[in-house]
Amino acid sequence: MTLPVFLADTNTLQPAPSQLKVGQQAQLRGEEARHAISVRRLRVGEQLDLVDGQGLRATCTVSAVAKDTLSVQVQSLSHTPPPALRLALVQALAKGGRDEQAVETCTEVGVDLIVPWQGERCVSVWKGPKADKGRQRWQATARQAAKQARRCYLPQVEQLHSTAQLANWVRDSCAAGQVVVLLHEEASAPIASVQLPQSGQIAVIVGPEGGIGTSETQALVDAGAQLVRLGPHVMRTASAGAVALAVLAQRAGLWG
Repeated sequence: MTLPVFLADTNTLQPAPSQLKVGQQAQLRGEEARHAISVRRLRVGEQLDLVDGQGLRATCTVSAVAKDTLSVQVQSLSHTPPPALRLALVQALAKGGRDEQAVETCTEVGVDLIVPWQGERCVSVWKGPKADKGRQRWQATARQAAKQARRCYLPQVEQLHSTAQLANWVRDSCAAGQVVVLLHEEASAPIASVQLPQSGQIAVIVGPEGGIGTSETQALVDAGAQLVRLGPHVMRTASAGAVALAVLAQRAGLWG
């Protein structure tokens, strides 16, 4: 069984992750330490991985357990370089927690960037303070999913985008040589026909449960998005992005 993973940063780990050395003692505090002690019930002598969300992984052995502090000794250090090709998900808001389910599954698949999209047909609406709370909720979902998947990189969730803002984002991405695909049930080109870049980023746009409006589709295609179909069946917004990213990741050799 793989070791449990806990996220550590300058606020929760002493010394800071960037200052860790093999053989050194370190103390994990805060929510991550409480989870390790109270939920995972780690004890002296057991091992775990500490990651900083930016590629660093420290394999450690528990040396002492206190009420809200986990003391560990660093056994090994490694740094996984970022992939040459990054995966991005543009996810339309959805009701019933289906958008958060998409964030969770896509994080497990390996997504690096997540962009919330307020489409015209979205039933769920983020307005005012709700937009920031929604982004924070998605970020927390990605954080937990990254730990569950034993990832050493933490996906970042951007601010909510309107369709106009998303069109600008697509235009800027394509101008930078990146690839953006828009999943659409009426598209004639299969996702397997997309030419993958060797480096940079490829993004998948997933619409809401009610589908993507004609004017929205045209605006995104005009901005440079490639209209593709995922397969012979129509998938829900919670699963379409993960399946599309998995297909692209396999084709790009990211799962090799």
